[in-house]
Amino acid sequence: MIRKAKIKDIKQIQALINNFAKKDLMLPRSLNELYENIRDFWVNEENRKILGCAALHVSWQDLAEIKSLAVAKNKQKKGIGKELIRSCLKEAGELGAKKIFVLTYKPKYFQKFGFRRIKHAKLPHKVWAECINCHKFSDCQEIALIKNL
Repeated sequence: MIRKAKIKDIKQIQALINNFAKKDLMLPRSLNELYENIRDFWVNEENRKILGCAALHVSWQDLAEIKSLAVAKNKQKKGIGKELIRSCLKEAGELGAKKIFVLTYKPKYFQKFGFRRIKHAKLPHKVWAECINCHKFSDCQEIALIKNL
């Protein structure tokens, strides 16, 4: 079941995200960051276990970002990621966002949803405020993609 995250979910969300981060497949998230941004997160829960998560973060006037999309390895290819992205896209539209972007190591996955590649420099400078603190800032390999809503 897809739903908005609750405080009780944060430790499971962090474990899911940081499991992929350890394999250098996504960026790690601290508990502090997750608690502060809990309202951004959607989760897929089954039998009290978080199987997937994604966050929608409003970045600027009409721009939002999908962040931290993760699905448990043994639950991939079952539509959970698709449902999480659709929830984020729907919420972005309801909030009035006109564009949504992602920074990802898996661009082909997002291209299936109509995202297209753009140069990092095309995104507003405000987007990079978080990046400055990233350990990969000087050698960022993430690919920027954007979708018009």
